[in-house]
Amino acid sequence: MQVASNKIDTIAAIATASGSGGIGVVRVSGPAAQSIATKVLGHCPKPRYAAYLPFLDADGQLIDRGIAIYYAAPNSYTGEDVLELQAHGGPALMQILLSRCLSLGARQAVPGEFTRRAYLNDKMDLAQAEAVADVINAATTEAAKSAMRSLSGEFSNRINQLLTRLIELRMYVEACLDFPEEEIDFITQGNVEQKIKDIVIALQKIYGEAKQGNLLREGMTVVLVGQPNVGKSSLINQLAAEEVAIVTSIAGTTRDTIKSSIQINGIPLHVVDTAGLRETEDEIERFGIARTWRALENANIALLLVDSTHGITEMEKSIIERLPKDLPKIWVHNKIDLSSKAPSAETIDQELHIYLSAKVGLGIDLLRERLLKLIGWQSTSEGVFMARTRHLEAIKQVEQFLLMGLAAIGQSEIVAENLRMAQEALNSITGEFTPDDLLGEIFSKFCIGK
Repeated sequence: MQVASNKIDTIAAIATASGSGGIGVVRVSGPAAQSIATKVLGHCPKPRYAAYLPFLDADGQLIDRGIAIYYAAPNSYTGEDVLELQAHGGPALMQILLSRCLSLGARQAVPGEFTRRAYLNDKMDLAQAEAVADVINAATTEAAKSAMRSLSGEFSNRINQLLTRLIELRMYVEACLDFPEEEIDFITQGNVEQKIKDIVIALQKIYGEAKQGNLLREGMTVVLVGQPNVGKSSLINQLAAEEVAIVTSIAGTTRDTIKSSIQINGIPLHVVDTAGLRETEDEIERFGIARTWRALENANIALLLVDSTHGITEMEKSIIERLPKDLPKIWVHNKIDLSSKAPSAETIDQELHIYLSAKVGLGIDLLRERLLKLIGWQSTSEGVFMARTRHLEAIKQVEQFLLMGLAAIGQSEIVAENLRMAQEALNSITGEFTPDDLLGEIFSKFCIGK
C-alpha cells in the first residue's frame, strides 16, 4: 500500500517492537495530533516537554499513566504535529492505546510511513531515510556505526559536493552552446576534459567507500560445496564458533541446505552448508543436491571442500565445471590433521588453495582472512558510510555517463547531454529524481511505526 504524498491525514502506530517490554510507545503524526492529545490526556502538553499524565479512554477511565511528548510542526521527526505516548509495554495495553488514537481520527500507519513523511517534508533526504532502516536492522556493531554516519548526512554530503561540481560544469558547457558561431574552443578553454576526469576520480573514491559500507549492510553469501563427508558441516561450525550443523561419519547426513549467519570482523557472513554432491538414489538427498546448485546462483563465494588425504579427484573436477564461471572460488583442503600438513595458503594455476583442519581449528583464521580479502574488504575502513546496492548502481551509472562525455569531448552537445544524465543519476541517490514506485518499494521494507 502506498499513501499519496499530497494526502494530509493523521497516522498512528505502535513504534516499539512487538512483544512485552518495560516501555511501549504509540506515535501519532498529522494535523489531528494536537486534538488527540487533548482528548487522551485532558490537555495538550507544552511542545517538546515530557509530561507525566494519565491516558484516558472515551469514558474518562484510566488506560495507563505514562510520559507524553508533543512536537509542534515543523519541529518534529516528520515535520508535522507529532504526539508520542510512552506507556507500560504490554501488547494488550499498546493495542488499547493505539485503538484509542485511531478512534479519534487517526488511521493505522503503513510500514515506513513516518520516515516517508519526513523525507517528503524535507526533514531528510532519501539516503538518510534509508539509513534509518539500516540503523534499526544493523546486524553488527560496525554496521550500526556506518548506518549512523549515513543517517547523520556524511554520505549525502559527499554526494552533494560532487553534485555541485557536476552542476557547475554542466552550466558552463550548456552556456557554450549559446555561442556556436564564435571561433573559440570553449571546451578547451574551460578545461572541461580535466574537470570531468577529476570528477570521475572523486566518484571512484566515493564508490570504493560506499562498497565497504554495502558489505557491512549486505554481507556476503558463502556456499560450501563438496562430496559427502569432506567436513563441510565441521567447517561451518568452526566459522560460527558453535554447533549449527550436524556432524557424523555417515556420508549424506546433510540432505538439504543449512543457512547460518555469522560475523567475520563485523562483516555479516551468510554461510550455506549444502548437501554433499554425489550420485544417489535417495529422493530426499537428491532434492537437497538440486537446492545446492540453486544456492550457488546467488552466492558471492564458493568454498570447494576437498579431503586433503585424497586430493582433488575427478568428482571435484566435474563439480567445478558446473559452477558459474565468474563465481569466486577457494579450494579448501580439509583434514590436514590426518596428513601432517601445516596450515597454509597457495595459489595454483591462478586459483587459491587453503589447507586447514575444520576438526581441530587449524587454519580457520587464515580462511577468514582470505574470505574478506576476496570480497574486497579493507580492514582499515574506518569512517565508511552505509550504502545500498542501488547507490552503487547509481554511482556506476554516473561514471558511465561521464566516460561517454569524455569520449565525445569535441562535441559540446553530446558532452552536455551526458552531463545532464550523470546529474540525474547522481540525484537519484538523495531522492530528487526518484520515481514514486521506487519510493514505495524502499519504504515498504521499513517496520510499522518508523
